[in-house]
Amino acid sequence: MRIFLIGFMASGKTTVGKKLANKLELPFVDLDRIIEEKYNKTIRTIICGEGEQTFRTKEKEALAEVIQKNKSAVISTGGGTPIFFDNMDLMNSSGETVYLELDVDTLVDRLMNSKEDRPLLWGKNREELTIKAKELLQNREATYKLAKHKINGKNIKADSIIDLLKL
Repeated sequence: MRIFLIGFMASGKTTVGKKLANKLELPFVDLDRIIEEKYNKTIRTIICGEGEQTFRTKEKEALAEVIQKNKSAVISTGGGTPIFFDNMDLMNSSGETVYLELDVDTLVDRLMNSKEDRPLLWGKNREELTIKAKELLQNREATYKLAKHKINGKNIKADSIIDLLKL
């Protein structure tokens, strides 16, 4: 079984994904890390050097490779992964998709405290970050809601996803 965790940046996909994979005794795959390892570059370097469109093409290719190589896994996607190309359809047809849904205020709090490099949010203060997060979330939410399953991502536990998927 493939379980794809989707949602906005800082929604908890990687954190809960690792715990979920451990509980289910499945491999954990972080799509962003796969891309960085494959190209031996950070996401920031790819986006700054080659542009977001090139990054999204590499992301699509990496997603297809991850699906091909992993019959069973918990896969944490990038926040924009479902939005581009036919990635959402591909994930829905290849496994269970779970949208970790969070409100903008919680996302902004997490992003402000995040040590992770978030290329689309570089150099923004709280007010600018809130405006950008609202804009991105508004543009992405309809696609996120195409996931087979939706769950509130606040204080999310691996067991909650297990129950949701009836595993």
